[in-house]
Amino acid sequence: MDFELTEEQRMTQKMVRDFAQAVIAPRAVEIDASAEFPEDIFKQLGELGMMGIPFPEEYGGSGGDTITYALAVEEIGRVCGSTGLSYAAAVSLGASPIYYFGTEEQKQEFLVPLARGTALGSFGLTEPNAGSDAGGTKTTATKDGDTFIISGEKCFITNASYANSIIVTAVTDKDEQGKNIISAFIVPADAKGLTINSNYQKLGVRGSNTSEIILEEVEVPAQNLLGHSSKGFKQFLYTLDGGRISIAALSLGIAQASLDKALDYAKERKQFGKSISSFQAIQFKLSDMAMEVELARNMILKAAWLKDKNKPFTKEAAYAKLFASEVASRAANQAIQIMGGYGYMREYEVERYLRDAKLMEIGEGTSEIQRLVIARQLGC
Repeated sequence: MDFELTEEQRMTQKMVRDFAQAVIAPRAVEIDASAEFPEDIFKQLGELGMMGIPFPEEYGGSGGDTITYALAVEEIGRVCGSTGLSYAAAVSLGASPIYYFGTEEQKQEFLVPLARGTALGSFGLTEPNAGSDAGGTKTTATKDGDTFIISGEKCFITNASYANSIIVTAVTDKDEQGKNIISAFIVPADAKGLTINSNYQKLGVRGSNTSEIILEEVEVPAQNLLGHSSKGFKQFLYTLDGGRISIAALSLGIAQASLDKALDYAKERKQFGKSISSFQAIQFKLSDMAMEVELARNMILKAAWLKDKNKPFTKEAAYAKLFASEVASRAANQAIQIMGGYGYMREYEVERYLRDAKLMEIGEGTSEIQRLVIARQLGC
């Protein structure tokens, strides 16, 4: 097995790292404190081609692969969880479903601007009463001639307030067993009857826009149906599998940042006449952090590699997301412990890592859901 990155992957990784360190890192504390979405940063990400990394050049993308994209998410997340989350959601959730399931016309109209970074995408799945139980969707879409009329409510939707288009899941029928048949639709953000509110006060990833969406008889053309009308559920499961790789990569970035901060601090901090990095208690913490970060990285790269090879990757994506998200929380918590009172202070950043990391255990399927996914893949 070859663990060496290709030249193109390394070049993209360096480009994103340099941009993240020079442009995003100096503003990360303020992005969190102000809870304001950094529109200008996303414009620059688009200009550098980062918004279209995993999409073909014919659709405005960079022609990269999932591994390259995961590397980019990690580097952005390493300096700012908020920017990393919005970036991951825009690519994995807002754009990828159109690439995988859209018609050629939909790709030209909606995917091209998303991949070029001239537009931002969003994905509306979660509802007030349908979180982990996504099959319990209450939003409905009724066919009316050449249009669909969509009514319902979505919550905790990333990027919606700044999106040009939102992919919305809705119930269109019932199957023979009485279960919901769920379809997906591309809804323009300026559609009549669509209301988007951003009133959430969040613990972490505060600079990533999170919105509530209310659809009151929103009318969209029938050609905005995404994929097969009866396969929306399977489509978003595949979308979430890919999204879990990106959330795992984002978690890895947070974990790596926690390790970096803790290690630097431990080497500089003197107690009892010597660096605390020479104390066995601190060494054990740093060793565990480093080990778990590397194991998470390997699992993420394996899941991304499987996806790129068109091999089954559902189980591995769940492994990666579950492990990396929990590693991020542990690493951030240990970084605070190593830094003591300084770790508790905002200007030292690691307290932000802990707040940001917690969402990684919730979004894109909670840790409990990941364990259920893995169990089912094992045949339980």
